[in-house]
Amino acid sequence: MIQQLLAATREPLDFVRRLSRERIPDIVDVLNAKDEDEKVQIIGALPDEQAISVFDQAGLDEPGTLIARLPRPKAARILTGMSADRAAEVFRQLHEPARGALFKLVEPEAKAALNRVLRYPLHSAGSIMTTEFVSVPANWTVAETLDHVRRVERSRETVYAIYILDPDLHTLVQAVTLRRLIAAEPSATALSAAPETRPITVSPLTDREEAARLISKYDLLAVPVVEDNQVIGIVTVDDVIDAILEESAEDVQKFGGMEAIDEPYMQIGFTRMIRKRGGWLCALFLSEMLTASAMQHFSDELQRAIVLTLFIPLIMSSGGNSGSQATSLLIRALALQEVRLRDWWRVALREIPTGIALGAILGVVGIGRIVLWQKLGIYDYGPHWLLVAITIGTALVGIVLFGSLSGSMLPFILKRFGFDPASASAPFVATLVDVTGLVIYFSVAMLILQGTLL
Repeated sequence: MIQQLLAATREPLDFVRRLSRERIPDIVDVLNAKDEDEKVQIIGALPDEQAISVFDQAGLDEPGTLIARLPRPKAARILTGMSADRAAEVFRQLHEPARGALFKLVEPEAKAALNRVLRYPLHSAGSIMTTEFVSVPANWTVAETLDHVRRVERSRETVYAIYILDPDLHTLVQAVTLRRLIAAEPSATALSAAPETRPITVSPLTDREEAARLISKYDLLAVPVVEDNQVIGIVTVDDVIDAILEESAEDVQKFGGMEAIDEPYMQIGFTRMIRKRGGWLCALFLSEMLTASAMQHFSDELQRAIVLTLFIPLIMSSGGNSGSQATSLLIRALALQEVRLRDWWRVALREIPTGIALGAILGVVGIGRIVLWQKLGIYDYGPHWLLVAITIGTALVGIVLFGSLSGSMLPFILKRFGFDPASASAPFVATLVDVTGLVIYFSVAMLILQGTLL
């Protein structure tokens, strides 16, 4: 059906009529496959309620651009009807004068909710919270609470958690699930149906990843955002999923050695693509120049023992691979708070024997390869081939150890100085270990091969 809709462009009104009968995520998929002019035309023809639901979907591409091109009255109705967190996200994408003009047209209640969300920084719980939640005074009965839920359900993003407030101070007393309310006696107070443990809350400045961790840990559908002990919004599980997907996409891009891009690949402009990738690529290239400097420093040794050059790619890749493994493990552990900054020394003590063991495994494989090639006559490594094999094996232990240790410590260092640990990308770690790996390799070679090949 979706493929048929994608092909149906000759009769616009019939197309929109048929599209309006589809599920909202499917409508978003169809819109994303159209060009910008067609998107604006289709959204403009959709009923307001459906257009609002479309913009409330996180998967819609470039909502800010689309809302700016819609007729102002239609755009204002959509922004007024959207959940506050989604509308705030759209406003962050808008530029003046469209931003100011549309903000004036939004209805006062929605405008106040927008102002509350927009004042908090990106990636905070406050920036992704919704201000549409259900709250009742602590002295209400279960029957009164359920009746209130029925009346306001259509205007709230979620009703699965009800927040019980002090009748006078309006501060948060407790949170109760709809399931517990339904199972409770209608004449009992809503507070009596709530658990005895204190509610899980976050502040508006809490990082959204921490909010996601709490929702996952305590199996919540929403977590209240509390300021001065008053609920100002909630972060729902669907907001958290969207945030996790966005953070994951950013981290994957950083792992690849580039700045994070928040646009679909096919919609990124050429100049923006070059700017996002070129900076990191130049930085890595300049860092790799240190590798050339290290090889120049040992040029005399290379001339006397050409056989050593055969193993440079093996040596460099082994150190980089071990460093990248350690970095990936520690970035994940820090993100999930399995380890904290104060645990750096415990991680180091764990990585030292791990690095030695992994290096020894690779060293045995490297020695075995040289011995096998020499004995089978595949390649002649010269009269001192056994010393060459020992050099390779010993160097691999040192290089893998250094790679594991530096790769595990780098995320701690970055986090300590306020940087995103994900910036410790695999290419960055590999570049660092390449340079030091060569120094370790040739230092070991000078010790073992002194008086023979060197």
